[in-house]
Amino acid sequence: MAITSANQLELLQTAEAVAREKMIDPGLVVEAMEESLARAAKSRYGAEMDIRVSIDRKTGKATFTRVRTVVADEELENYQAELTVEQAKQYMADPQIGDELRDEVPPVELGRIAAQSAKQVILQKVREAERDRQYEEFKDRAGTIINGLVKREEYGNVIVDVGRGEAVLRRNEKIGRESYRPNDRIRCYIKDVRREVRGPQIFLSRTAPEFMAELFKMEVPEIYDGIIEIKAVARDPGSRAKIAVISYDGSIDPVGACVGMRGSRVQAVVNELQGEKIDIIPWNEDAPTFLVNALQPAEVSKVVLDEDAGKIEVVVPDEQLSLAIGRRGQNVRLASQLTNLDIDIMTEAEESARRQAEFEERTKLFMDTLDLDEFFAQLLVSEGFTNLEEVAYVEQDELLVIDGVDEGTAEELQARARDYLEEQNRKALERARELGVEDSLVEFDGLTPQMIQALAEDGVKSLDDFATCADWELAGGWTTVDGQRVKDDGILEKFDVSLEEAQTLVMTARIQLGWVDPADLETDEEEEAELAEGEDTTTEDEA
Repeated sequence: MAITSANQLELLQTAEAVAREKMIDPGLVVEAMEESLARAAKSRYGAEMDIRVSIDRKTGKATFTRVRTVVADEELENYQAELTVEQAKQYMADPQIGDELRDEVPPVELGRIAAQSAKQVILQKVREAERDRQYEEFKDRAGTIINGLVKREEYGNVIVDVGRGEAVLRRNEKIGRESYRPNDRIRCYIKDVRREVRGPQIFLSRTAPEFMAELFKMEVPEIYDGIIEIKAVARDPGSRAKIAVISYDGSIDPVGACVGMRGSRVQAVVNELQGEKIDIIPWNEDAPTFLVNALQPAEVSKVVLDEDAGKIEVVVPDEQLSLAIGRRGQNVRLASQLTNLDIDIMTEAEESARRQAEFEERTKLFMDTLDLDEFFAQLLVSEGFTNLEEVAYVEQDELLVIDGVDEGTAEELQARARDYLEEQNRKALERARELGVEDSLVEFDGLTPQMIQALAEDGVKSLDDFATCADWELAGGWTTVDGQRVKDDGILEKFDVSLEEAQTLVMTARIQLGWVDPADLETDEEEEAELAEGEDTTTEDEA
């Protein structure tokens, strides 16, 4: 097959037909044809030659050109595609390095093998262009809902025709035991679009919390318009879900708007999610109040929040315990996901027993250390005193409000507390010295003798050792392992040292040792402050 004998317009007509079918730019197909013809020409004239083909976009005429590039003498490697400045002077008036010498060569005869090779090049280029188009089309649609037709099922994964491409709904992204047959209509959430070797991969989901949020956005105009916002979603796909909403218009009830007239709006979402029961909850900035709402339909008697640990204790009436926990812990699990807090649920009886145990423990502490009778120790606990430090160093007026305590009694109480604490400090320091603690750590401000003893028992015996500690090693913290929050105990955690305090202590030690320059810290703080201000400004501008 020779290009010269073929109908030259046929090339352009073929390119346009392929481009229309694959919905890509005809120019890309023509470029693929040029490359395939150039490859065929190289097999005819020699692989080392630089043969280029140009197809006229109007007439379809293919022009074959041999290109030789002017290079420096020492860089000449390929005699077929390169030439020196001296050699180029035979053909060019003033050759410069980098100039190209172009000579038109006769069109090649495409044999059967060459034609097959050219066809493969064109097909490969067309596939690449098609993949690029598909990726560009879908990459910005991640995070939206798409409708498609089921093509087939492979090992539990559903292949979905989404118009100009194929997407995959993995087995673990399906709700419950959903099964689909070819040509079933399906609605999914585009979770991710990735460019991979075999082309763009579009990953779908029906279990993602965002899928429910997008469904509500489609059913509730107020959410679409931004009057109502979905703040959080927690799902047990196919079974139950909780969704927190807030209204920015005082005249619109967010829960009522999401439920709709006679439940029409929420029912449309429920039907799409295979009957998944949905609790719609008003969102609140106050974490305890929000949690009370999230645990509906259970009633809550009391909430105690520990912000440092990201943990919250909930007290419910005895008869409400099973309702608050839910079947297989479902209700409390979803409430925990919704609020992003660890939730401990206890009954009023359990909380009362714990409070009683704490009361008895503190009473015994004051009886043993201050040599008090049970009644007097109970009076101290009832007034809110929890440890010896509070008794020893509190303003005397706070002791005088206790019935039966005069100035002399208050002074005696504080003297006993201080004597006991000093003795404990002496013993702790003695023990720390026995363990080999250096003066550099003992003289460091901010650490009590008990803290120094605890550090020594953990192998931290000098200021250098202390300065190498991480803040979480001292204060403790929480890490997530396999989706579960796990507690990391800190060396100084029992002394109520917070993460911020631990950070300050470690940084002070590093400054004293000369490891850190305070000026650098000030610069970092200023940069962080400027960055925070910039983010605030951006947020305001966006709003």
